[in-house]
Amino acid sequence: MFINATGFYVPEERVDNAFFLDKNGKTDEWIRQRTGIVTRCKAGDDENVNTMTLRAVEDALTRLPYDIGEVDLIVAASYSPHDTVATPAHTVQNRYNIKGAKAIYVSSACSSFINALEIVECYFKSGKATKALVVGGDKNTAYYNPEDPKSGHLWGDAAACFFLSKERVAEGDARIVEINTEALGYMPGCTEAINMRPTAGGISMTNGKDVFIKACQSMPRNVRALLENNGYTLEDMTYLVAHQANLRILNNVASDLKLRPEQVLQNIVELGNTGSASSALVFAQNHHLMKRGDVIVMTVFGGGYSTGGCLILF
Repeated sequence: MFINATGFYVPEERVDNAFFLDKNGKTDEWIRQRTGIVTRCKAGDDENVNTMTLRAVEDALTRLPYDIGEVDLIVAASYSPHDTVATPAHTVQNRYNIKGAKAIYVSSACSSFINALEIVECYFKSGKATKALVVGGDKNTAYYNPEDPKSGHLWGDAAACFFLSKERVAEGDARIVEINTEALGYMPGCTEAINMRPTAGGISMTNGKDVFIKACQSMPRNVRALLENNGYTLEDMTYLVAHQANLRILNNVASDLKLRPEQVLQNIVELGNTGSASSALVFAQNHHLMKRGDVIVMTVFGGGYSTGGCLILF
């Protein structure tokens, strides 16, 4: 399948590390050393996942080579819902009067966007859809506790979207060659390491060390498998687009794969951990830099646990 256009929305407000000193006792130096984060983006009180995904779609429409009304499948990916009934997928369908489209909501922590892409792939292969829109976003600050010393300082808010087609539509379309996701719910302690329980304190990370280790193991493994399955090597890869959980994780993954700094696209230093939107957001922010012949690998890891990735060729 092919990526026809991408879009994103990042709120303007930035919260710097100094904010958390009085909240959870973490200094600017402590946060930088352990996470790499300097600021994080924060949505306004009048914003939510639904409104942010609408902004991301609006951004993509300026580059979409067909009318949005041709979309016959909309998949929303998020773990921080504004409304569990009128999901972001339904909100987009309503805003643009996309008649006849299927609308689905999927949630698998920070791997949700890749899972959504795989769902689209399955619909395309079954012949039940030909053009799709994946919207992903999280308003982490609607659920986080800034006084939480373990994870209160991590979270940012953002949204991104991909327009996709079963067949190539335009010369500049990028091809998604392979998508693979995997649930890791069999691993000991995985269901308690990260939680987002709306009625019981919101987002919490009770075992960040285990999350760190599993992410550093899973994401490089995804990259190697995707490349090897399709006859490529690490030397062929132009860019790595990974989940933006922690700069130390990104650096660890890059070291494992022996990548150059310019190959690893990131936004976590400025935007923080934007959840399930983060990998798609990095891709969309850098889409204009990608050119014919580029080989891009997306790789993600999320709570629960879950992991996945996809290989993209330009």
